[in-house]
Amino acid sequence: MFRIDRLRLRLVRLPLVAFFETSFARVYDKTFILVTLEGDGIEGLGECVADVDPYYSSETNVAAWHIIKDFIAPLILGRTFDDPRDVFPALARVRGHNMAKAAIEMASWDLAARAGNVPLSRLLGGTRAEIASGVSIGIQDSLDQLADKIRTELHAGYRRIKIKVKPGWDVGAVEMVRTRFGAIPLMVDANAAYTLHDAPHLAGLDRFELMMIEQPLEYDDIRDHAALQRQIVTPICLDESIHSVRLAEEAIALGACRIINIKPGRLGGHAQSTRVHDLCAAHGVPVWHGGMLESGIGRAHNIHLASLPNFTLPGDIAASRRYFVPDLIDPPIDIRPDGTIPVPTGPGLGVTVDWERVNAATRETYDVKA
Repeated sequence: MFRIDRLRLRLVRLPLVAFFETSFARVYDKTFILVTLEGDGIEGLGECVADVDPYYSSETNVAAWHIIKDFIAPLILGRTFDDPRDVFPALARVRGHNMAKAAIEMASWDLAARAGNVPLSRLLGGTRAEIASGVSIGIQDSLDQLADKIRTELHAGYRRIKIKVKPGWDVGAVEMVRTRFGAIPLMVDANAAYTLHDAPHLAGLDRFELMMIEQPLEYDDIRDHAALQRQIVTPICLDESIHSVRLAEEAIALGACRIINIKPGRLGGHAQSTRVHDLCAAHGVPVWHGGMLESGIGRAHNIHLASLPNFTLPGDIAASRRYFVPDLIDPPIDIRPDGTIPVPTGPGLGVTVDWERVNAATRETYDVKA
């Protein structure tokens, strides 16, 4: 049981160590909303994964700030919740806006875990003391540059390489990776860059024995993905299309994917993520944890969630230094030489926030009490 008496929002901007490019954009920094919930002298933290633009999702920082401040805050302030699983249903009057909801809901999980003096992973039902880490590499300026990036990440110990692809940067890039690096665990992520008419071209990836191709078609599509999966051997993994438990059920029933990427921001928080996790486990569909260029705070949330048993594939939870130097937590998140990350064992997130860094990176604040 926990009470929410205060809500603080911070709009934070951090420069990236290196640019990150997907099929829809190249970015050089990350701007996000940091949420703090307070009750009975205890604080819980959450991070909103919306961005400045509506390219990955229709949600943006401006929209999330507005929704949290004007609509979500009145629904949670001054309330006592028996369980953090009750927070998402309490926000049902607000349609959509899962990233805004998730930032609040995930902060409530941290608050509840701290109040109970237990690690967040235990509250979520996690079973692992460590998680396997993979890495996501954006589109580069040349194949040689891509090869250099992959070489660096393999040397660091990452257990799986993911490369971003788009029309004109796909088969050739994958062929180069297989030629230079052999049978490494490899997958590609299209971020909805193709259409069903590209099925013959995408089938050309089958010969490379990829772990999966992530979200090749439209961000809100399930039907065409099912048709594509019947035409290619490579397993399809859905990301953007899965923003509810119901849609996960439909995707599995239609055969639209064989793997699902779970991102709590996309789904509305930890409770909905664990429901999708359990659904996939019941149907023999493996899941892995995606990433949204989170700071160490959001990344810590991801680590705890990825400790659940059906996260059987390495996710996109990588070391802090790949993205932010310095990060907002100290010590930062790092991987071991064997490509694993330990699950924090302290109460709640179990990481130490450097508030001087947070304050230095903060561009705007909002503070409201019950």
